[in-house]
Amino acid sequence: MKKILIANRGEIAIRVMKTAKKMGIKTVAVYSDIDRKSPHVKYADEAVLIGEAPSNKSYLLGDKIIEVAKSLNVDAIHPGYGFLSENADFAEACEKNNIIFIGPKSHAIRVMGSKLAAKETVKAYNIPMVPGTDEAITDIPEAKKIASKIGFPILIKASAGGGGKGMRIVENEAEFESQMDRAISEAVNAFGDGSVFIEKYVASPRHIEIQVMADVHGNVIHLFERECSIQRRHQKVVEEAPSSVLTPELRQEMGEAAVRVAKACDYVGAGTVEFLLDENLNFYFLEMNTRLQVEHPVSEIITKTDLVELQIQVARGEVLPFKQEDLKIHGHALELRVYAEDPLSDFLPSVGTLEVYKLPEGEGIRVDNGFEEGMEIPIYYDPMISKLITYGNTRDETISLMKSAINDYHIEGIQTTLPFGTFVCEHDAFRSGNFDTHFVKKYYSAEKLLEQQKTEARIAALIAVKHYVEEQKQLKVPK
Repeated sequence: MKKILIANRGEIAIRVMKTAKKMGIKTVAVYSDIDRKSPHVKYADEAVLIGEAPSNKSYLLGDKIIEVAKSLNVDAIHPGYGFLSENADFAEACEKNNIIFIGPKSHAIRVMGSKLAAKETVKAYNIPMVPGTDEAITDIPEAKKIASKIGFPILIKASAGGGGKGMRIVENEAEFESQMDRAISEAVNAFGDGSVFIEKYVASPRHIEIQVMADVHGNVIHLFERECSIQRRHQKVVEEAPSSVLTPELRQEMGEAAVRVAKACDYVGAGTVEFLLDENLNFYFLEMNTRLQVEHPVSEIITKTDLVELQIQVARGEVLPFKQEDLKIHGHALELRVYAEDPLSDFLPSVGTLEVYKLPEGEGIRVDNGFEEGMEIPIYYDPMISKLITYGNTRDETISLMKSAINDYHIEGIQTTLPFGTFVCEHDAFRSGNFDTHFVKKYYSAEKLLEQQKTEARIAALIAVKHYVEEQKQLKVPK
């Protein structure tokens, strides 16, 4: 493998390129016209314009990307995450054109891309499941009977769904029909597929996911868990590894279950098996993401591995370089997704120019970044600017370092989720480890964030006055 095309943009494109360069592999960037001056374009060995700003006219043009790859004698394509990363047709097209797709085979992507097909595939492998239907349902009276049997509250979920779309919580029978209609309509609009299914609603879950890696020789290992319960609108914002609530026994049990899920679909490469964990520490299979995850850095740090390097090695047909027993957890890692969103206005996107953009630096700090000072935040793509990661020997040390790193991250011109990161790190529920996916709903509001910022400003002012008084005293001391 001498040349890789990265079918993505921003921080993940640069992240993949860094590992490729370390391995002596040439890189090709693709870009839309609005991304012409983006850092990922400059960082690559070669770069090709593939279309206009909207992703359906650029980054989602699988045939165009394959055409570029063939014209430049590219050996492999790394899809990153988002865009074409979980597109089974694109993976298949790569295979047909003798280009290695750095990810799982199209079969695994198809099976795990449908929540119902995934449940059907893994049920023979002794994987704990949330009680619910095994097949899609659109007959509302029949669905209501099933819901009553399972017991309210229940969750209606789009089979092809993700990111919280096509998902409805139903508290009682009276609101069932209207919520069912809404879920189906939303699923059709978002995914072109109105298939929905019903599950028991786990009221106060934690979102725990297990990183897995598999090679073509039948070896499957897990790289422990990530805690992803701090979310807004069903989208993760803060992630950490390891989780503060898993015992060694539960960690092993969940890891082994994740490995069985991967084996169920003949998985190859990096993937993530997601579970819900209830208040009694019972876990249930949620879904499998057949790609590298946004939050993969925290797993890399605690296992001292490079997941992109492992992806490339596996794609080249190599045997995984270690076994399960070789992996140990080292310290703690925490990640904050830095989104161009305003946490004071319900996390609405914040567009504008990065008038000031200075990254924090230092031991225990990693920033996976895709922007530079002076750049505009485009409205066409996911609003994530970068990922701020801190790591240390203990969870407390890592949280403390995250707070200082946020303070040293200077952004002007747009609003970001950095202040929300501070709010999370200073909240008693997060610090104690006693939180779930309802953290934002339970504890967060714009008013509380403003109050926290005012308190911090008052403390900073008092410290400044104290320093000033002490300096004046020293100046007045006679020689």
